[in-house]
Amino acid sequence: MNLASGIIITHQVQTVLNELEAQRTTESFTIIKSEDDKGKPKEFLVEDAQKAIEKAYVASENLNYIILVAPKFSDIAQNRLLKVIEEPPRNKAFVIITESKSALLDTIKSRLPVTILHDNSLEEQLSLDLENLNLSRAYEFVQEHSKVSAVECKDLVEKISLDAMRSQKYNLDGSTLKLFSDSIKALDVGSPTTFILNTLLLKLLAQKIK
Repeated sequence: MNLASGIIITHQVQTVLNELEAQRTTESFTIIKSEDDKGKPKEFLVEDAQKAIEKAYVASENLNYIILVAPKFSDIAQNRLLKVIEEPPRNKAFVIITESKSALLDTIKSRLPVTILHDNSLEEQLSLDLENLNLSRAYEFVQEHSKVSAVECKDLVEKISLDAMRSQKYNLDGSTLKLFSDSIKALDVGSPTTFILNTLLLKLLAQKIK
């Protein structure tokens, strides 16, 4: 991982910030974290985007990396940031650190290179033997991941869909594939993660090739 403009997908934000700091020479950092009153990470909102834009237009002699950190970015905030990311002011560069590619719009992802860091914690979350899926294993998986965030659940949905396709053990018809995409949308509007995981896994069990 190099110090450069881009999007970094990780669940270990502080580790990444430390690694970026270790590479810093003459550059400066402006870190904007979206947090609630208790310091807990929250969605990056339009007021956070406005703060980032204001910082981008503060003159600087050396290259200043504006680092935006949040588990999720609202669509409005991303659209507000689009122009300044596409055409950053002199001596400014943007780094976005978030938990999932699905937390970002395609228009943002198309303008910055994406680096995905496979954190150990995430690999553990995504462990599920879909080739030998049964009702008991599905139940255990949902219980194990009952407290994941919506962003983490999106990662699970994406991995489950990919693993199901690779396994060739399921009849992935149009309605099943649509369920995967609809699940991502449902998480965006607050559907419970356990409901989403239950629905997906039960659908897969119903579509399992005998």
